[in-house]
Amino acid sequence: MKKLIKNFFIFFVVFLLLAALFSSFSGSDEKIATVGIENMISTLNDGQVSSIVVRGDTLEVTLKDDTRENVRKETGESLSSLLANFNVASDKLADVKISVADESGWDYWLTTIVPFVLPVVLIGVFLFFMMRGLQNANSRAMSFGQSTAKDFRPDAKNRTTFKDVAGSKEAKEELQEIVEFLRFPKKFHELGAKIPRGVLLLGAPGTGKTLLARSVAGEAQVPFFHMSGSEFVEMFVGVGASRVRSLFDKAKHNAPCILFIDEIDAVGRKRGAGLGGSHDEREQTLNQILVEMDGFEPTQNIIVIAATNRPDVLDPALLRPGRFDRRVTIDLPDLNDREAILKVHVQKKPLAKDANLRTIAERTAGFSGADLANLLNEAAILAARNSKKEIVNEDMFEAIEKVMIGPERRSRVITDKEKQITAYHEAGHALVAHYLPNADPVHKISIISRGSAGGYTLKVPAEDRHMHAKSEFIDEIAVLLAGHLVERKIYGEVTTGATSDLRRATEIARRLVTDYGMSDNLGSRTYGEKEEMIFLGREIHEQRNYSEKVAERIDEEISGFIMQGEVKAVAIINEQKNALEKIVAVLLDKETIEREEFEKIVGAKPGANPDPVSAV
Repeated sequence: MKKLIKNFFIFFVVFLLLAALFSSFSGSDEKIATVGIENMISTLNDGQVSSIVVRGDTLEVTLKDDTRENVRKETGESLSSLLANFNVASDKLADVKISVADESGWDYWLTTIVPFVLPVVLIGVFLFFMMRGLQNANSRAMSFGQSTAKDFRPDAKNRTTFKDVAGSKEAKEELQEIVEFLRFPKKFHELGAKIPRGVLLLGAPGTGKTLLARSVAGEAQVPFFHMSGSEFVEMFVGVGASRVRSLFDKAKHNAPCILFIDEIDAVGRKRGAGLGGSHDEREQTLNQILVEMDGFEPTQNIIVIAATNRPDVLDPALLRPGRFDRRVTIDLPDLNDREAILKVHVQKKPLAKDANLRTIAERTAGFSGADLANLLNEAAILAARNSKKEIVNEDMFEAIEKVMIGPERRSRVITDKEKQITAYHEAGHALVAHYLPNADPVHKISIISRGSAGGYTLKVPAEDRHMHAKSEFIDEIAVLLAGHLVERKIYGEVTTGATSDLRRATEIARRLVTDYGMSDNLGSRTYGEKEEMIFLGREIHEQRNYSEKVAERIDEEISGFIMQGEVKAVAIINEQKNALEKIVAVLLDKETIEREEFEKIVGAKPGANPDPVSAV
């Protein structure tokens, strides 16, 4: 439709140009009146005519006062016979200059030929554009099954290398070998080594999988074809498999090169797991990918790099040797990596001299590279909103809370009673977290609404950790329950403000029993096996590998872990009631307490073990 509109517009413009050209030759700008023959005879008899020019069937009469008139005569009749028929005396013509103009050249063609030829030409042009549009539509229909991969050919301007990727040292070292395969394949072939067919990048969203794939292409200086898993499958049968064939044919003609399939789990899920049986379009697309990856010659320098954050749902045939030979895991960045990533993303932003990226990195445990980029972007927006010329630490601290919890909602109207309940709730979280040795240090307490939270307590670990003990989980459950328990102690009843805290505490307790094997009574084993079966976006099947009797014991153990956390929290709340009241008083007055002011009230934290950044 867009092409048709474009062709019609071109046709219309050409028509206007030709009409303008035709009008430019049709005569002068002076308007000449057309009169009857009797008027001309009358002016001749009165001696007012200066000259007559015969131009075909038109008589151009010029009067002595320089007025011009046109007179139409009969076709084929001469001027002399016309004058004779009207009995014009010869003496009346003595002072009249009579001449005959030769009707030829542009005037002849424009007045005689163009009126007949121009419509035919315009119709022909219109039909030509229409036929060309239909041919393009047919060619698009025939190319519907062709690959839609985006072709990136790295050059000096848009080349991405490992230097542009901060952190991920182990992943870059693993991929450096792929670069060597692509750049110097001969030395590997001489030793009988086969180039890996595929590399699977595994990692959480935002960890830089696509950036790493492009950096491999930049380091090897080879073409890079990018396609998402969702782009293969369309509503028409066979399109996915056809696009796979087209993509791999394109790669073979551009070898050495890299094929990058992002979100491969869109087409690479286990076959036979869907409700549509084993003959749906997605599975046929996956079958074609498997066949094509087996079809590479040993000497073809083509690497297929795929990325996913759901390796558990991939078909086993994709993961066997000969297809995706390498699996590169990209973890969330640690403290040093986060600082390096922040330095990369802050290069084009004016940062204040006293800004401390190390402090920001310490406060952002658990953030991915994309999260950190978003954090600095939000900080820049906040600085611009406040008409600042540089980004300062306060802007980045505010951006951290905005990314983690949501924007402040100071306009939200709450009653004094609700504000007091929120203050007691958050003070309970902070107090229990401060006195439990395995809980994270408290950095900020606020009763200002952010996102869906009425208030929050920001806890930041002292260092990154990847393994957690049972005691840490119990302390975390105690911190989550603290706000709920304080409400019960102060008001004798609880509110709905602790709903998310209770849900998170229950989930931690369940994982302790069913996933981590930390129950002393049920032993060191896991319970429950989930099988992926998606219908309308929901998981509808979970296999229980335990009896109903064991299910009751699991519920009892979950309740036991929650009770342990509750006992710890209640003991601290009862012992530190005076400190609790002081924290509440400051919160009601200032609405926000930073770490320094908080520790002036309760003293320094006796000890803390790290855990991911959390806000409750």
